[in-house]
Amino acid sequence: MNYPEFFDRTEHIILKDELSKFLGTTDDGIVDISYLEVTKMAGHSCATVGGAYLMALKGLKALFGNEIPKRGEIKVEIRESLTDGNTGVVGTVLSNITGATTDFGFGGLQGMFNRRGLLFYGADIDSNIRFTRLDTGKSVEVRYNPHKIVQPKEIIMSYFGPNATEESKKEFPKRWQEMVKTIFDNADTVIEVGPF
Repeated sequence: MNYPEFFDRTEHIILKDELSKFLGTTDDGIVDISYLEVTKMAGHSCATVGGAYLMALKGLKALFGNEIPKRGEIKVEIRESLTDGNTGVVGTVLSNITGATTDFGFGGLQGMFNRRGLLFYGADIDSNIRFTRLDTGKSVEVRYNPHKIVQPKEIIMSYFGPNATEESKKEFPKRWQEMVKTIFDNADTVIEVGPF
């Protein structure tokens, strides 16, 4: 599989998943998630998928500090409703990373490892996402604004717009991934972590 080289330079998200350890998927329960793996799950790389990955990366670091985030023990709230724009993509990426689901995920074993009822859409928050630790109740909120540095619509119009040429269409995939790379290269500009 050929893919943009910046995928390999993107920081991984490391979590501890007790269900993984319990079922013998990993010896120590450590789960290592890369951006490449997330793009395989999503089927593509874009500003939305990259932004969701970065919100998880930055948000979980702020929430857990020096501790390894505990997969399956994180409540995820998203401001937008499920049917708004590409919110479902964001929710799917965050679910894949944190283990949190609405009502369709793993129901647990003997009262342990439940993943349902941890992912919410249409949350009354000022940010894009709020992550909450189930063990301590501590929360962090995350805002994502890629438009500070990139304009995806302009790139899309280079393929679909009235002035699109065969050359601009040919260059579209490369320009699109350059845009995503720019977002990752400027993560501290496009991502804010609070409370706000």
